[in-house]
Amino acid sequence: MKQERLTAGITGCEECGLVVTLPELAPGQRANCPRCGHLLMKTVPHPQHRTLAYGIACLMMLVLSVSFPFMSFSVKGIRQEITLMHSAEMLSQFENGPLALLLLLTVVVLPACYVSSVLYLYWLSGKHGKINRDSVNQRVKRLCRLALRIEPWLMVDVFLIGILVSLVKIAALADVGLGMSFWAFCLYTVLVVKCVSMVDRTWLWLQFAPMVPLPDVKAGDSHHSQNHIACHVCAQLNPFPEKGHNRCLRCGGKLHPYHPWKNLQYAWALLLASVVFLFPANFYPMMYTVSLGKSEGSTIIGGVVLLWHHGSYPIAMVIFLASVIIPLAKICALGWLFIKAARHDDNEGRKAIRHLKLYRLTEFIGRWSMIDIFVVALLVALVQLQNLMAIYPGPAALSFASVVILTMLAAMVFDPRIFWQDVTPAAQQPQVTSGLPTTTKQKEHRI
Repeated sequence: MKQERLTAGITGCEECGLVVTLPELAPGQRANCPRCGHLLMKTVPHPQHRTLAYGIACLMMLVLSVSFPFMSFSVKGIRQEITLMHSAEMLSQFENGPLALLLLLTVVVLPACYVSSVLYLYWLSGKHGKINRDSVNQRVKRLCRLALRIEPWLMVDVFLIGILVSLVKIAALADVGLGMSFWAFCLYTVLVVKCVSMVDRTWLWLQFAPMVPLPDVKAGDSHHSQNHIACHVCAQLNPFPEKGHNRCLRCGGKLHPYHPWKNLQYAWALLLASVVFLFPANFYPMMYTVSLGKSEGSTIIGGVVLLWHHGSYPIAMVIFLASVIIPLAKICALGWLFIKAARHDDNEGRKAIRHLKLYRLTEFIGRWSMIDIFVVALLVALVQLQNLMAIYPGPAALSFASVVILTMLAAMVFDPRIFWQDVTPAAQQPQVTSGLPTTTKQKEHRI
Protein backbone atom coordinates (compact mmCIF):
# COMPACT_ATOMS: atom_id res chain seq x y z
CA MET A 1 0.00 0.00 0.00
CA LYS A 2 1.37 3.37 -0.96
CA GLN A 3 1.93 5.65 1.97
CA GLU A 4 0.95 9.30 1.56
CA ARG A 5 1.57 12.40 3.56
CA LEU A 6 -1.29 13.06 5.92
CA THR A 7 -2.90 16.49 6.23
CA ALA A 8 -5.04 17.08 9.30
CA GLY A 9 -6.13 20.72 9.71
CA ILE A 10 -6.20 22.85 12.84
CA THR A 11 -6.41 21.42 16.34
CA GLY A 12 -6.04 22.56 19.92
CA CYS A 13 -3.39 21.25 22.29
CA GLU A 14 -5.14 19.56 25.19
CA GLU A 15 -2.38 20.50 27.66
CA CYS A 16 -1.91 24.22 26.94
CA GLY A 17 -4.93 25.08 24.74
CA LEU A 18 -2.95 26.59 21.84
CA VAL A 19 -4.62 26.24 18.42
CA VAL A 20 -2.13 25.11 15.78
CA THR A 21 -2.23 24.04 12.15
CA LEU A 22 -1.01 20.50 11.75
CA PRO A 23 1.42 20.16 8.82
CA GLU A 24 1.62 17.33 6.33
CA LEU A 25 3.33 14.38 7.99
CA ALA A 26 5.25 11.66 6.22
CA PRO A 27 5.34 8.12 7.67
CA GLY A 28 7.48 8.05 10.79
CA GLN A 29 7.08 11.75 11.60
CA ARG A 30 5.39 13.35 14.60
CA ALA A 31 4.14 16.84 15.41
CA ASN A 32 4.50 18.39 18.85
CA CYS A 33 2.93 21.50 20.29
CA PRO A 34 5.35 24.43 19.82
CA ARG A 35 4.45 25.92 23.20
CA CYS A 36 4.39 22.97 25.64
CA GLY A 37 5.84 20.07 23.62
CA HIS A 38 2.74 17.87 23.91
CA LEU A 39 2.38 15.21 21.19
CA LEU A 40 -0.31 16.29 18.73
CA MET A 41 -0.04 13.56 16.10
CA LYS A 42 2.33 10.86 14.92
CA THR A 43 2.44 8.55 11.92
CA VAL A 44 3.79 5.01 11.82
CA PRO A 45 5.34 3.46 8.68
CA HIS A 46 2.97 0.82 7.23
CA PRO A 47 0.42 1.36 10.04
CA GLN A 48 -2.20 -1.13 8.86
CA HIS A 49 0.20 -4.02 8.19
CA ARG A 50 2.30 -3.59 11.32
CA THR A 51 -0.62 -3.00 13.68
CA LEU A 52 -2.55 -5.97 12.31
CA ALA A 53 0.48 -8.22 12.69
CA TYR A 54 1.16 -7.15 16.28
CA GLY A 55 -2.53 -7.27 17.21
CA ILE A 56 -3.11 -10.79 15.88
CA ALA A 57 0.04 -12.05 17.61
CA CYS A 58 -1.11 -10.35 20.81
CA LEU A 59 -4.48 -12.11 20.81
CA MET A 60 -2.80 -15.45 20.09
CA MET A 61 -0.49 -15.01 23.10
CA LEU A 62 -3.47 -14.05 25.26
CA VAL A 63 -5.26 -17.27 24.36
CA LEU A 64 -2.13 -19.26 25.21
CA SER A 65 -1.71 -17.31 28.47
CA VAL A 66 -5.09 -18.43 29.81
CA SER A 67 -5.18 -21.94 28.34
CA PHE A 68 -2.29 -23.72 30.08
CA PRO A 69 -0.74 -23.92 33.57
CA PHE A 70 0.76 -20.59 34.56
CA MET A 71 2.84 -21.39 37.64
CA SER A 72 3.26 -24.18 40.19
CA PHE A 73 4.28 -24.14 43.85
CA SER A 74 5.42 -27.25 45.74
CA VAL A 75 6.79 -27.88 49.24
CA LYS A 76 7.29 -31.18 51.07
CA GLY A 77 5.52 -33.17 48.41
CA ILE A 78 2.43 -30.97 48.26
CA ARG A 79 1.97 -29.23 44.92
CA GLN A 80 -0.30 -26.37 43.82
CA GLU A 81 -0.72 -25.45 40.15
CA ILE A 82 -2.64 -22.43 38.90
CA THR A 83 -3.71 -20.80 35.67
CA LEU A 84 -3.81 -17.07 35.02
CA MET A 85 -7.56 -16.90 35.64
CA HIS A 86 -7.12 -18.69 38.96
CA SER A 87 -5.81 -15.50 40.60
CA ALA A 88 -9.09 -13.65 40.08
CA GLU A 89 -11.08 -16.73 41.08
CA MET A 90 -9.25 -17.10 44.42
CA LEU A 91 -9.67 -13.42 45.26
CA SER A 92 -13.42 -13.70 44.74
CA GLN A 93 -13.52 -16.79 46.99
CA PHE A 94 -11.92 -14.78 49.80
CA GLU A 95 -14.62 -12.09 49.52
CA ASN A 96 -12.46 -9.72 47.51
CA GLY A 97 -14.70 -9.47 44.49
CA PRO A 98 -13.70 -5.86 43.60
CA LEU A 99 -10.01 -6.82 43.49
CA ALA A 100 -10.81 -9.89 41.41
CA LEU A 101 -12.78 -7.73 38.97
CA LEU A 102 -9.98 -5.17 38.84
CA LEU A 103 -7.41 -7.87 38.03
CA LEU A 104 -9.61 -9.47 35.40
CA LEU A 105 -10.41 -6.17 33.70
CA THR A 106 -6.94 -4.58 33.63
CA VAL A 107 -5.01 -7.71 32.64
CA VAL A 108 -7.36 -9.72 30.42
CA VAL A 109 -10.69 -8.16 29.46
CA LEU A 110 -9.76 -4.54 28.68
CA PRO A 111 -6.53 -5.43 26.81
CA ALA A 112 -8.45 -7.98 24.75
CA CYS A 113 -11.18 -5.42 23.96
CA TYR A 114 -8.60 -2.77 23.13
CA VAL A 115 -6.53 -4.95 20.80
CA SER A 116 -9.63 -6.38 19.10
CA SER A 117 -11.02 -2.88 18.54
CA VAL A 118 -7.71 -1.59 17.17
CA LEU A 119 -7.45 -4.59 14.86
CA TYR A 120 -10.89 -3.96 13.42
CA LEU A 121 -10.37 -0.20 13.09
CA TYR A 122 -7.00 -0.51 11.37
CA TRP A 123 -8.31 -3.24 9.09
CA LEU A 124 -11.24 -1.01 8.21
CA SER A 125 -8.98 2.00 7.61
CA GLY A 126 -6.85 0.03 5.15
CA LYS A 127 -9.71 -1.75 3.42
CA HIS A 128 -9.54 -1.27 -0.34
CA GLY A 129 -6.79 1.31 0.04
CA LYS A 130 -8.92 4.30 1.02
CA ILE A 131 -12.06 4.10 3.12
CA ASN A 132 -15.18 5.96 2.07
CA ARG A 133 -15.54 8.36 4.99
CA ASP A 134 -19.16 9.12 4.10
CA SER A 135 -20.08 5.49 4.86
CA VAL A 136 -18.64 5.47 8.38
CA ASN A 137 -21.50 4.87 10.79
CA GLN A 138 -21.95 5.71 14.44
CA ARG A 139 -21.04 2.17 15.48
CA VAL A 140 -17.50 2.60 14.16
CA LYS A 141 -17.17 5.96 15.90
CA ARG A 142 -18.38 4.49 19.20
CA LEU A 143 -15.86 1.68 18.88
CA CYS A 144 -13.07 4.18 18.27
CA ARG A 145 -14.11 6.22 21.30
CA LEU A 146 -14.24 3.10 23.45
CA ALA A 147 -10.75 1.96 22.46
CA LEU A 148 -9.23 5.34 23.28
CA ARG A 149 -11.01 5.58 26.63
CA ILE A 150 -9.84 2.22 27.99
CA GLU A 151 -6.20 2.64 26.93
CA PRO A 152 -5.03 4.25 30.23
CA TRP A 153 -6.38 1.27 32.21
CA LEU A 154 -4.30 -1.44 30.56
CA MET A 155 -1.95 -2.81 33.23
CA VAL A 156 -0.48 -5.91 31.65
CA ASP A 157 3.09 -4.67 32.06
CA VAL A 158 2.47 -3.80 35.73
CA PHE A 159 1.13 -7.31 36.33
CA LEU A 160 4.26 -8.84 34.80
CA ILE A 161 6.47 -6.90 37.21
CA GLY A 162 4.21 -8.10 40.02
CA ILE A 163 4.78 -11.68 38.90
CA LEU A 164 8.55 -11.24 39.01
CA VAL A 165 8.33 -9.73 42.50
CA SER A 166 6.18 -12.67 43.63
CA LEU A 167 8.75 -15.14 42.32
CA VAL A 168 11.47 -13.54 44.41
CA LYS A 169 9.25 -13.53 47.49
CA ILE A 170 8.42 -17.23 47.41
CA ALA A 171 11.47 -18.72 45.66
CA ALA A 172 13.21 -19.23 49.01
CA LEU A 173 10.18 -20.96 50.56
CA ALA A 174 9.54 -23.71 48.03
CA ASP A 175 10.07 -24.90 44.48
CA VAL A 176 8.39 -22.69 41.90
CA GLY A 177 7.73 -23.90 38.37
CA LEU A 178 6.94 -21.75 35.37
CA GLY A 179 4.37 -23.13 32.97
CA MET A 180 3.91 -22.58 29.26
CA SER A 181 1.39 -19.83 29.87
CA PHE A 182 3.93 -17.79 31.83
CA TRP A 183 6.22 -17.47 28.81
CA ALA A 184 3.23 -16.76 26.57
CA PHE A 185 2.19 -14.01 28.98
CA CYS A 186 5.65 -12.42 28.77
CA LEU A 187 5.30 -12.22 24.99
CA TYR A 188 1.72 -11.00 25.39
CA THR A 189 2.91 -8.13 27.58
CA VAL A 190 5.56 -7.03 25.08
CA LEU A 191 3.06 -7.16 22.22
CA VAL A 192 0.41 -5.16 24.12
CA VAL A 193 2.92 -2.42 24.93
CA LYS A 194 4.06 -2.34 21.31
CA CYS A 195 0.51 -2.27 20.00
CA VAL A 196 -0.43 0.64 22.26
CA SER A 197 2.65 2.61 21.20
CA MET A 198 1.65 2.34 17.54
CA VAL A 199 -1.86 3.78 17.94
CA ASP A 200 -2.32 7.52 17.49
CA ARG A 201 -5.68 9.13 18.21
CA THR A 202 -5.47 11.96 15.68
CA TRP A 203 -4.21 9.75 12.85
CA LEU A 204 -6.85 7.10 13.53
CA TRP A 205 -9.74 9.56 13.46
CA LEU A 206 -8.50 11.07 10.20
CA GLN A 207 -8.99 7.68 8.54
CA PHE A 208 -12.72 7.79 9.26
CA ALA A 209 -13.73 11.44 9.39
CA PRO A 210 -11.87 14.57 8.24
CA MET A 211 -11.60 17.54 10.57
CA VAL A 212 -14.41 20.04 10.09
CA PRO A 213 -12.99 23.58 9.66
CA LEU A 214 -14.37 26.42 11.75
CA PRO A 215 -14.28 29.81 9.96
CA ASP A 216 -13.97 31.82 13.18
CA VAL A 217 -11.04 29.84 14.63
CA LYS A 218 -7.47 30.37 13.47
CA ALA A 219 -4.00 29.25 14.48
CA GLY A 220 -2.77 31.24 17.46
CA ASP A 221 -6.09 31.19 19.30
CA SER A 222 -6.35 29.42 22.62
CA HIS A 223 -8.94 28.17 25.09
CA HIS A 224 -9.26 31.79 26.28
CA SER A 225 -10.42 32.97 22.84
CA GLN A 226 -13.96 31.82 23.68
CA ASN A 227 -14.61 30.80 20.07
CA HIS A 228 -14.31 27.01 20.23
CA ILE A 229 -14.40 23.89 22.39
CA ALA A 230 -11.80 21.20 21.73
CA CYS A 231 -13.02 17.60 21.72
CA HIS A 232 -10.81 15.45 23.95
CA VAL A 233 -11.70 12.31 21.99
CA CYS A 234 -10.92 13.22 18.37
CA ALA A 235 -9.16 16.64 18.71
CA GLN A 236 -11.86 18.37 16.64
CA LEU A 237 -12.51 22.05 17.35
CA ASN A 238 -16.23 22.69 17.89
CA PRO A 239 -18.29 25.87 18.13
CA PHE A 240 -19.84 26.60 21.50
CA PRO A 241 -22.79 24.19 21.78
CA GLU A 242 -26.33 25.34 22.10
CA LYS A 243 -28.39 24.24 25.05
CA GLY A 244 -29.07 20.51 24.85
CA HIS A 245 -26.53 19.94 22.04
CA ASN A 246 -23.15 19.19 23.61
CA ARG A 247 -21.83 16.54 21.24
CA CYS A 248 -18.80 16.75 18.96
CA LEU A 249 -19.83 17.41 15.37
CA ARG A 250 -17.14 14.98 14.15
CA CYS A 251 -17.06 11.95 16.49
CA GLY A 252 -20.25 12.39 18.51
CA GLY A 253 -18.37 12.38 21.82
CA LYS A 254 -19.49 14.51 24.74
CA LEU A 255 -17.93 17.98 24.80
CA HIS A 256 -16.37 19.34 27.98
CA PRO A 257 -16.30 23.15 28.06
CA TYR A 258 -13.37 24.79 29.75
CA HIS A 259 -14.36 24.99 33.43
CA PRO A 260 -10.98 24.95 35.22
CA TRP A 261 -12.26 25.64 38.72
CA LYS A 262 -15.00 23.03 38.48
CA ASN A 263 -12.49 20.41 37.31
CA LEU A 264 -10.12 21.51 40.05
CA GLN A 265 -12.79 20.93 42.68
CA TYR A 266 -13.45 17.42 41.35
CA ALA A 267 -9.72 16.71 41.33
CA TRP A 268 -9.34 17.92 44.93
CA ALA A 269 -12.25 15.71 46.02
CA LEU A 270 -10.71 12.61 44.44
CA LEU A 271 -7.28 13.42 45.85
CA LEU A 272 -8.60 13.91 49.39
CA ALA A 273 -10.52 10.64 49.12
CA SER A 274 -7.27 8.87 48.21
CA VAL A 275 -5.63 10.37 51.31
CA VAL A 276 -8.40 8.89 53.45
CA PHE A 277 -7.76 5.41 52.00
CA LEU A 278 -4.00 5.83 52.37
CA PHE A 279 -4.07 5.30 56.15
CA PRO A 280 -5.77 1.86 56.23
CA ALA A 281 -3.70 0.86 53.20
CA ASN A 282 -0.48 1.33 55.17
CA PHE A 283 -1.49 0.37 58.71
CA TYR A 284 -3.62 -2.72 58.07
CA PRO A 285 -2.18 -6.05 56.82
CA MET A 286 -1.87 -6.39 53.07
CA MET A 287 -1.96 -10.18 53.38
CA TYR A 288 -1.98 -12.95 55.97
CA THR A 289 0.47 -15.86 55.89
CA VAL A 290 -0.60 -19.11 57.58
CA SER A 291 2.24 -21.54 58.31
CA LEU A 292 1.66 -24.74 60.35
CA GLY A 293 -1.56 -23.30 61.75
CA LYS A 294 -0.02 -19.96 62.79
CA SER A 295 -1.32 -16.83 61.10
CA GLU A 296 0.77 -13.68 60.70
CA GLY A 297 -0.26 -10.40 59.07
CA SER A 298 2.08 -8.42 56.83
CA THR A 299 1.79 -4.71 56.11
CA ILE A 300 3.45 -3.01 53.15
CA ILE A 301 6.35 -1.78 55.25
CA GLY A 302 6.59 -5.16 56.99
CA GLY A 303 6.92 -6.91 53.65
CA VAL A 304 9.67 -4.53 52.58
CA VAL A 305 11.58 -5.12 55.84
CA LEU A 306 11.22 -8.89 55.49
CA LEU A 307 12.58 -8.85 51.94
CA TRP A 308 15.48 -6.67 53.07
CA HIS A 309 16.36 -9.07 55.89
CA HIS A 310 16.30 -12.00 53.45
CA GLY A 311 18.82 -10.21 51.24
CA SER A 312 16.42 -9.40 48.39
CA TYR A 313 17.56 -5.79 48.28
CA PRO A 314 16.51 -4.94 44.68
CA ILE A 315 12.99 -6.35 45.16
CA ALA A 316 12.65 -4.62 48.54
CA MET A 317 13.58 -1.35 46.88
CA VAL A 318 11.07 -1.93 44.04
CA ILE A 319 8.23 -2.61 46.50
CA PHE A 320 9.22 0.33 48.70
CA LEU A 321 9.39 2.64 45.71
CA ALA A 322 6.18 1.45 44.03
CA SER A 323 4.01 0.95 47.13
CA VAL A 324 5.24 3.65 49.53
CA ILE A 325 7.22 6.37 47.79
CA ILE A 326 5.21 6.66 44.54
CA PRO A 327 1.72 6.93 46.13
CA LEU A 328 2.92 9.50 48.66
CA ALA A 329 4.92 11.41 46.06
CA LYS A 330 2.00 11.45 43.62
CA ILE A 331 -0.44 12.71 46.27
CA CYS A 332 1.99 15.45 47.34
CA ALA A 333 2.81 16.38 43.73
CA LEU A 334 -0.85 16.57 42.70
CA GLY A 335 -1.70 18.61 45.79
CA TRP A 336 1.13 21.03 45.02
CA LEU A 337 0.04 21.30 41.37
CA PHE A 338 -3.57 21.96 42.37
CA ILE A 339 -2.44 24.75 44.70
CA LYS A 340 -0.24 26.29 42.00
CA ALA A 341 -3.05 26.03 39.45
CA ALA A 342 -5.28 28.18 41.65
CA ARG A 343 -2.72 31.03 41.69
CA HIS A 344 -3.09 33.29 38.65
CA ASP A 345 0.06 35.25 39.38
CA ASP A 346 2.20 32.12 39.32
CA ASN A 347 1.23 30.87 35.85
CA GLU A 348 3.72 32.39 33.43
CA GLY A 349 5.22 30.47 30.52
CA ARG A 350 8.39 29.04 32.07
CA LYS A 351 6.68 28.00 35.29
CA ALA A 352 3.77 26.52 33.34
CA ILE A 353 6.19 24.25 31.46
CA ARG A 354 7.72 23.07 34.75
CA HIS A 355 4.29 22.38 36.18
CA LEU A 356 3.32 20.43 33.06
CA LYS A 357 6.43 18.26 33.27
CA LEU A 358 5.61 17.33 36.85
CA TYR A 359 2.00 16.65 35.88
CA ARG A 360 3.08 14.33 33.06
CA LEU A 361 5.41 12.48 35.43
CA THR A 362 2.66 11.90 37.99
CA GLU A 363 0.36 10.55 35.27
CA PHE A 364 3.05 8.19 34.00
CA ILE A 365 4.07 6.67 37.35
CA GLY A 366 0.63 6.48 38.95
CA ARG A 367 -0.47 3.04 37.79
CA TRP A 368 2.81 1.37 38.76
CA SER A 369 1.73 1.45 42.40
CA MET A 370 -0.62 -1.42 41.53
CA ILE A 371 2.34 -3.84 41.69
CA ASP A 372 1.68 -4.77 45.31
CA ILE A 373 -1.98 -5.58 44.58
CA PHE A 374 -0.98 -7.94 41.77
CA VAL A 375 1.65 -9.55 44.02
CA VAL A 376 -1.04 -10.31 46.62
CA ALA A 377 -3.40 -11.65 43.95
CA LEU A 378 -0.81 -14.06 42.59
CA LEU A 379 0.41 -15.26 45.99
CA VAL A 380 -3.14 -15.86 47.22
CA ALA A 381 -3.82 -18.10 44.22
CA LEU A 382 -0.47 -19.88 44.26
CA VAL A 383 0.21 -20.52 47.97
CA GLN A 384 -2.75 -22.64 49.12
CA LEU A 385 -1.21 -25.79 50.59
CA GLN A 386 -3.91 -26.67 53.12
CA ASN A 387 -2.69 -26.30 56.73
CA LEU A 388 1.00 -26.41 55.80
CA MET A 389 1.15 -22.96 54.23
CA ALA A 390 -1.40 -20.52 52.83
CA ILE A 391 -1.70 -16.84 52.00
CA TYR A 392 -4.90 -14.80 52.28
CA PRO A 393 -5.63 -11.20 51.24
CA GLY A 394 -5.75 -8.60 53.99
CA PRO A 395 -8.05 -5.60 54.44
CA ALA A 396 -5.37 -3.17 53.21
CA ALA A 397 -5.40 -4.58 49.67
CA LEU A 398 -8.72 -3.00 48.67
CA SER A 399 -7.79 0.30 50.34
CA PHE A 400 -4.48 0.45 48.53
CA ALA A 401 -6.15 -0.28 45.17
CA SER A 402 -8.58 2.56 45.94
CA VAL A 403 -5.64 4.93 46.53
CA VAL A 404 -4.13 4.07 43.15
CA ILE A 405 -7.41 4.39 41.24
CA LEU A 406 -8.45 7.63 42.94
CA THR A 407 -5.09 9.32 42.26
CA MET A 408 -5.28 8.23 38.62
CA LEU A 409 -8.78 9.68 38.34
CA ALA A 410 -7.67 12.91 40.03
CA ALA A 411 -4.93 13.35 37.42
CA MET A 412 -7.38 12.57 34.59
CA VAL A 413 -10.01 15.03 35.81
CA PHE A 414 -7.52 17.86 36.29
CA ASP A 415 -7.30 20.22 33.30
CA PRO A 416 -3.64 21.29 32.78
CA ARG A 417 -4.72 24.20 30.58
CA ILE A 418 -5.34 26.08 33.81
CA PHE A 419 -1.56 26.59 34.04
CA TRP A 420 -1.80 28.87 31.00
CA GLN A 421 -4.26 31.42 32.40
CA ASP A 422 -2.09 34.48 31.84
CA VAL A 423 0.25 33.28 29.10
CA THR A 424 0.06 34.95 25.70
CA PRO A 425 0.22 32.45 22.78
CA ALA A 426 3.52 32.65 20.94
CA ALA A 427 4.59 30.08 18.35
CA GLN A 428 1.87 28.60 16.13
CA GLN A 429 3.76 26.11 13.95
CA PRO A 430 4.10 22.58 15.41
CA GLN A 431 7.52 21.03 15.84
CA VAL A 432 7.91 18.14 13.38
CA THR A 433 10.37 15.36 14.17
CA SER A 434 11.20 12.09 12.43
CA GLY A 435 10.57 9.17 14.73
CA LEU A 436 12.25 10.69 17.78
CA PRO A 437 10.95 9.65 21.22
CA THR A 438 8.69 12.04 23.06
CA THR A 439 8.05 12.53 26.74
CA THR A 440 4.34 13.09 26.30
CA LYS A 441 1.52 10.90 25.16
CA GLN A 442 -1.93 11.56 23.82
CA LYS A 443 -4.58 10.61 26.30
CA GLU A 444 -8.21 10.86 27.19
CA HIS A 445 -8.12 12.65 30.54
CA ARG A 446 -11.67 13.88 30.92
CA ILE A 447 -14.31 11.70 32.52
